[in-house]
Amino acid sequence: MSRAMIAMSGGVDSSVSAVLMQEMGYECVGATMTLFTSQDSEGKCGSVDNARDAASVAARLGMEHHVYPMEDIFARMVISPFVKVYEAGATPNPCILCNQNLKFGALLRKAMELDCDKIVTGHYARTERREDGRYLLRKAKNTAKDQTYVLYFLTQEQLAHIYFPLGDFDSKEQIREIAREHGLVSAHKKESQDICFVPDGDYTGFIERYTGRKYPCGDYCDLEGNVLGRHSGIIGYTIGQRKGLGIALGKPAYVCGKCAETNTVYLGSNEDLFTRELIADNVNLIPFEHIEGELRCCAKVRYNQQEQPATVTELTDGRIKVVFDEPQRAIAEGQAVVLYDGEYVIGGGIIS
Repeated sequence: MSRAMIAMSGGVDSSVSAVLMQEMGYECVGATMTLFTSQDSEGKCGSVDNARDAASVAARLGMEHHVYPMEDIFARMVISPFVKVYEAGATPNPCILCNQNLKFGALLRKAMELDCDKIVTGHYARTERREDGRYLLRKAKNTAKDQTYVLYFLTQEQLAHIYFPLGDFDSKEQIREIAREHGLVSAHKKESQDICFVPDGDYTGFIERYTGRKYPCGDYCDLEGNVLGRHSGIIGYTIGQRKGLGIALGKPAYVCGKCAETNTVYLGSNEDLFTRELIADNVNLIPFEHIEGELRCCAKVRYNQQEQPATVTELTDGRIKVVFDEPQRAIAEGQAVVLYDGEYVIGGGIIS
């Protein structure tokens, strides 16, 4: 019998993934990562109380279950880079780092050690294998829940061992119904929308507590470099931000840029936020190794954005240049740009 490791967060999606894999005939092994101490982030992914819920589900389904303490690797490979990118004036996506380094990095290695053929998560996505043997990443049927944006980095080696059983379901209610039918404790649990280690959404406060630093005030400047006033610390601002600037200019002002070296926040109009071009590095491509010539596709620069038509070229250093047909608003350094061909993910990179 084939074995599958189920990455169990304690939530309904991963719990139902375990049910579905058992019904497919797999011998399932539950695995839960703890990312925080018992005092931290109660109810969030990686917390001790969620690990207890995952253990309860595994016991009800008659599954072997392992808990892997990964606080150190989470701090080193997710939280620390998140803070450093913010300090550099960019806007990171820690969920991508967590998926890349923990779920499909450290946990995948644990799965291989336990002789599991697959690692299974509750992500809303699909995988396929092409006739030539190459693996593809495809959007979930439930496009409202699709999570391929945070999975664009998956390599062929990783995709060969990954399965997403929820990708073929049309609605979240179907998932909850399966959980209710099996009497799972996770059936009615709410979804977590926030970054797990910043549950109150106060990024500035978290970074100051984490580093023990108070970030200095600096200049607000317009796009010509004229000083407009003083900001309260560069980590407190994101591209496109309008509220909470603490400055009155007699007209709406938006954060259009930041320079960590000079501790400057640049303000402009809403129109100043639009641009057609970007460069991305740390590129991963899924259906092929390189982009030859100009590639017509669609792309998006944030999780909840609808993909937009664009032309992509690969530069000689391996980075990609993306030119949108129409200007896009508030493209932020540090976020991911993800490329699509219809339902299929071409790949992506980090906006630089």
